[in-house]
Amino acid sequence: MGPTLKSMFEQTAAKFPNKEALVDARLGSRWTYRQWEEEANCLANALSDAGVTKGDKVSTVLYNTAEFAITLFACTKIGAIFNPVNFRLTSQEISFIIKDAKPKVVLFERATAPQLKEIANERTHINFWSIDEQQDVVLSRYYYDVLEGADRTRPDCEIDEDDYYAIMYTSGTTGVPKGVLHSHRDMIDQALLLAHTLNLTQHDRGLTVAPMFHCAELHCTFFPRVMVGATTVILHHFDAQEMIQITREEEISTLFAAPTMWNMILQEKFSKKDFNSLRTGLYGGAPMAPALTKRLHQALGVQLIQAYGMTEMGPAITVLLEDEQLSKAGSAGRALVNHEVRVVRTREEGPADPADICSSGELGEIIVRGPSMMPEYYNRSEETAEALYKGWYHSGDIGYFDEDGYLWVSDRVKDMIVSGGENIYSREVEDTLFDHPSVVDAAVVGEPDEMWGERVVAYVVKKGDVKPEELDEFCTSGERLARYKRPRRYEFVSELPRNASGKLQKFKLREQTERVTE
Repeated sequence: MGPTLKSMFEQTAAKFPNKEALVDARLGSRWTYRQWEEEANCLANALSDAGVTKGDKVSTVLYNTAEFAITLFACTKIGAIFNPVNFRLTSQEISFIIKDAKPKVVLFERATAPQLKEIANERTHINFWSIDEQQDVVLSRYYYDVLEGADRTRPDCEIDEDDYYAIMYTSGTTGVPKGVLHSHRDMIDQALLLAHTLNLTQHDRGLTVAPMFHCAELHCTFFPRVMVGATTVILHHFDAQEMIQITREEEISTLFAAPTMWNMILQEKFSKKDFNSLRTGLYGGAPMAPALTKRLHQALGVQLIQAYGMTEMGPAITVLLEDEQLSKAGSAGRALVNHEVRVVRTREEGPADPADICSSGELGEIIVRGPSMMPEYYNRSEETAEALYKGWYHSGDIGYFDEDGYLWVSDRVKDMIVSGGENIYSREVEDTLFDHPSVVDAAVVGEPDEMWGERVVAYVVKKGDVKPEELDEFCTSGERLARYKRPRRYEFVSELPRNASGKLQKFKLREQTERVTE
């Protein structure tokens, strides 16, 4: 019997029973570790009473709430497989996941009820529990009515480290999501590594503002904080001004935010005093443009750490530490402890061979193996075999190692633009656009071109009145960018399509580009 998330939670509760553990800013409610565990016991027994047994799925379609945190650990206590669903998905997309995962219970809230009405009508065999009263969802029950009268003692259930803890559906940067299975031991190892990387102790107060359903927030900051006995303050959803206020009032010392979220904070009014308590800011989901890294250092004075990875790996596989942010700005950092990362040459047919290693500076596909690697995709044996070819996870990202051993991520294999026989890596063009003071966010994709095969199209979120001609001149002046790499068309948009972790969903931009060129 090895360590599990159940034993981790119970050990922390035993060590710090009266310490403040959980704060829900929406409710204004606070729990000690003893109170949190008692609520998790109560819900675990209520789930058992509803017919949930070891190996059954429990889904949540929740924003960041205390009920999410309680449900997660309730599942670990009875061996149920936790399935956190992206609340931003449409009813049709959520229906796909519910049909695939086959949960026995689905928890939701007022904000997500509209997406679940039709699903609940179709699947009357599933228990739908609302954390808010009076929801117009057929046969749903009120979460707190379910808990009333439930046994508050610790359930008696043997959990093994190799048992599955969760099924997490990929963010869909390329289309249809796949269910990634992770074991208890996967997450114990990931939590240990990130707690060490972030130098967390029981004295830390962490803010959960990125979506908890995604592994970046859940596995890289939430679990590590629970492991060491730190406090977690939960913000229902990201709001830059509210985040600044909570950071100040709750004396937050550590948090995770995607680069776009950090950028939005910079657009708000604040003083450095608002961030006096903030020691460490983790970011990930997308590389941070060097210009943004420098602005954050100047404006906030916070120590930044980057984690690069993917759901299938737990997620973190490399980190860029605080003292490397400026000297290696734009890099994904170096391999996390006990992780082996390679860049290998791609092949036209089949997955890349792990033995065909690229030399320093040579672009290829990033592959990795480590202790938090998924065992498999749920019910997808062919996709599993391809993704885990020869025991390595094939990321689909293109990158290279520099001579100092730092990894640089250039693009997705599917996002590379080929124009006139030349490879154009969108990351290079996007970083150049980010250097312009009027560019808030940017993404580039390729569109068909009769003469060159493809040409670069830039989607830009701007502030102020900047014209395409100005950006074109900026990109090509001072040898910033070779002329063949520059965008040939600019589309100004209010926001870019991103998933919960901040990764660009470029397939949506390509679909939009195809409609324009048809």
